[in-house]
Amino acid sequence: MKNIIVFLILITFRISANCQNPGTELRTFTNPVFNTGPDPWIIYKDGLYYYTNTSGSRLFIRKAGNLDELKSSESITVWTPPEGTSYSKEIWAPELHFIKGKWYMYFAADDGRNRNHRMYVIENPSPDPTQGKWEFRGKVSDPSDKWAIDGSVFDYKRKLYFIWSGWEGDDDGQQDIYIARMSNPWTIDGERVRISAPEYNWETVGDIKTEEGSRHVSVNEGPVILRDGKKIFLVYSASGCWTDAYCLGMLVFKGKEPLDKNAWKKYPEPVFKGRSEARAYAPGHNSFFKSPDGKENRILYHANPSPGQGCGRFRSPRAQKFVFRKDGRPDFGSPVNLDTPMPVPSGSYRK
Repeated sequence: MKNIIVFLILITFRISANCQNPGTELRTFTNPVFNTGPDPWIIYKDGLYYYTNTSGSRLFIRKAGNLDELKSSESITVWTPPEGTSYSKEIWAPELHFIKGKWYMYFAADDGRNRNHRMYVIENPSPDPTQGKWEFRGKVSDPSDKWAIDGSVFDYKRKLYFIWSGWEGDDDGQQDIYIARMSNPWTIDGERVRISAPEYNWETVGDIKTEEGSRHVSVNEGPVILRDGKKIFLVYSASGCWTDAYCLGMLVFKGKEPLDKNAWKKYPEPVFKGRSEARAYAPGHNSFFKSPDGKENRILYHANPSPGQGCGRFRSPRAQKFVFRKDGRPDFGSPVNLDTPMPVPSGSYRK
């Protein structure tokens, strides 16, 4: 009898709440977030989501108050490179960061020849990155000035660090993950340190057919930092993006100095990989974001809807929730089926 009374009280309370707020409803979204959008990046700040991805020729930002509204948001061009420079073409993997009161967008670019890819950054002091003036700050490079893509930043004990994917020498054959300290958001201060190289079978899939024959390229790229309390993880993409073996690997920081290569320990198995039932082939190049109320974690990544589609325009951005295990390790699960309704991040409601 007591349980029935409690149940009736709860039902009455819910009906009353809905009558007082008749327009309140839980929102949902479905993947893909966009039909195309390689190398997606998202950040939530001051009540708004800011989104971008690789366009090849410009830097743009979309903004919306809710995740499900991004698809209908305006693509706002914030910067277009001048012609005839070392950074005029092949603009890849832009990342938007808010550092010490200013916005920064890091991106890879070249002059039309891939071997000349380097990292660059623009800066904007406006509170809203879609407004104000973006200023080109220049190349972000360590003294070696080798091929570099997929730059990202993070702070540790009030010091700023830059992580990226690069070549050890001047020839394409292997992409590794490097780290270096920064004196400010646009300047690397000191030598680079390699903290990850392809070593496991799932990291080394990458045969390429060329006019001269075939060659092999092993890949670690797209590094991004994930934090949970004091724990720091580095999640990266492994194997060639032109293969269906493309997936996510992970390092965990177990030291006191990020520049100590021995402080980064690699997990021996991928942490997120393709799932044909979900039409998710070659998932990778991800970013992370929290829900508006800060209670949930989301991963945003791209994947192809069919096998064999490579690194081109078929890659679509997809978002889904993930959790941290009791041992502190993130559990990303597996790709969610396309067109499956999912609740928007907690704290996002229609009022």
